Amino acid sequence: MTELLEHSDALDDEAVASKWAARFSEAVRAGGGAAELFVEDAWWRDLLAFTGDLHSRQGVAALDAQLVGARSALRGSVQVAAPPDFAAVLPGDDGAVTAFLAFETVDGRGQGLVRLASSDGVWRAVSLFTTPEELRDLPFAAGAARPDGNSVDGRTWHARRAAERDLGDGEPDVLIVGAGHSGLGLAAYLRAMGLRPLLVDQNQRVGDNWRHRYDSLVLHDPVHYDEMPFFPYPQTWPVFAPKEKMGDWLELYASAMELDVWCSTTVDDAERVGDRWRVTLRSGASEGGARRTVSPAHVVLATGVSGTVPQTPQVPGEFDGPVVHSSGYRGGGFGGKHVVVVGTGNSGHDVAQDLVEHGDRVTMIQRGPTYVVSAGAVGAVMMGASYSDSSPPTSISDYLGASSPHLSAATTAGLQAATAAMAEYDAELHRGLSAAGFALSHGDDGTGSMRLFLGRGGGYYIDVGCSRYIVDGAISVRSGVSLDGYDGRDVLLSDGSRVAADAVVLATGFGGMEKTARAIFGDELAESCGQVWGLDDEGEVCGVWRRTAQPGFWFAGGNLGFARMYNRYLALTIGQDHLAKKKSEREMA
Repeated sequence: MTELLEHSDALDDEAVASKWAARFSEAVRAGGGAAELFVEDAWWRDLLAFTGDLHSRQGVAALDAQLVGARSALRGSVQVAAPPDFAAVLPGDDGAVTAFLAFETVDGRGQGLVRLASSDGVWRAVSLFTTPEELRDLPFAAGAARPDGNSVDGRTWHARRAAERDLGDGEPDVLIVGAGHSGLGLAAYLRAMGLRPLLVDQNQRVGDNWRHRYDSLVLHDPVHYDEMPFFPYPQTWPVFAPKEKMGDWLELYASAMELDVWCSTTVDDAERVGDRWRVTLRSGASEGGARRTVSPAHVVLATGVSGTVPQTPQVPGEFDGPVVHSSGYRGGGFGGKHVVVVGTGNSGHDVAQDLVEHGDRVTMIQRGPTYVVSAGAVGAVMMGASYSDSSPPTSISDYLGASSPHLSAATTAGLQAATAAMAEYDAELHRGLSAAGFALSHGDDGTGSMRLFLGRGGGYYIDVGCSRYIVDGAISVRSGVSLDGYDGRDVLLSDGSRVAADAVVLATGFGGMEKTARAIFGDELAESCGQVWGLDDEGEVCGVWRRTAQPGFWFAGGNLGFARMYNRYLALTIGQDHLAKKKSEREMA
């Protein structure tokens, strides 16, 4: 990268980007002039820096309005600046210039990325990305800013940690319900900013949400994409981590990052009192468990995008055998029986694979087409350039990924091209699945799994082994039908046919985070939050990692990669609120 920057063309590119940054700074101070800075249909994705929320806006009229809003936030001028151990300007093969930016706002240090194209000798932005790097008054205590470890209050580290775990130093700033990867990662960001998060989890140990699942489960994304905040995996870590290994890693992470987790603990009651919450927590599995009330300023529900409330279809008739939801299937099969699995998403495939590998015969019920891509294709095509052993640092890849608005034409075209390339990689696999009667999808508008994930959280399977059993006939498929009822040992399908079975596993998903919020916090709060998950008109995810309509209540979720990227913005937003409250208290004193 350094050699490329020494080339005169690369130096010209940096000069082009620097001149644009200067013009942009002037436009912000003037509060207008987007037509001279951006192409007509340009996008500006701002994550907190100038809008205080997650926004992707398109078109010069909308960007003019955003320039007006940015005027009160920008301090000084925007500069072209290289991130640590990387280049300021990225090489392009289409005549475009892509450059990293740095700036200061009223809240702290920011970073951006601009993509420029030349038309009639004028360089204008095709897209702009801006985001805070950290808050000036709550910087991350990481890297060069890490603590030195010496005692500052006369207590040993052990004594300090014991007091923190028992809230001996005061109430938590943030209560996080759920100590999976998302809750832990968010807590790590908050703690590094000097805030006090407390996590509660119904499981007996951190990581049990992985340990208690079926034996064949492994991560479907490669290890390079699954890094946790501040804590990369060992270089010996497998590409696709088994569930027990992942559970142990989360437990280690909680300890190493000094996160306070109360396990075997659930929420009994919660209400908003003034500008804080009053939450009653219950420890133990019984109603007689000990109760304790905490008073955090913020409550975050981090129990997973899918939620914890199983979607169990209500069908007529009685089945003469076990019927379990996939969330209740613990692995090990049914002892050489014939099992019907209803659903062909990730869980349906994982369960079917586990059943076959334990000697059961399986029929999968597929209501509609499913997008299937092999883990090999994902690693080689989709993630190889960004998340692999030869890719840029994770922080850089995260910035590049976040810089692309979800609904932009460039993002859509990129997803379509990657999906087509992965389909070519998986051509033999897809032919085999089709021959076995499995209906395939290419995702919404040929964009593969990403839009399916962001839009509805399902409808795809990243193959880590199950597809070969379908191709080989070890798993049979009934496609284009749905579960219609039970009659003794027969499963009735919507086309009038029957499948004889000894057991049924319903891989029919969960009710989403709204239903979990309703189950834990009640109807009134759940209904006050608005939509959770799915894309809004700007292409931003609704209700997650950003403000809800209920003050002080937040949702965190997503796979490991999305949680790492976007929980950072949630932590920064909570930090902004914390600072605003402290400022208000000082002014009133």
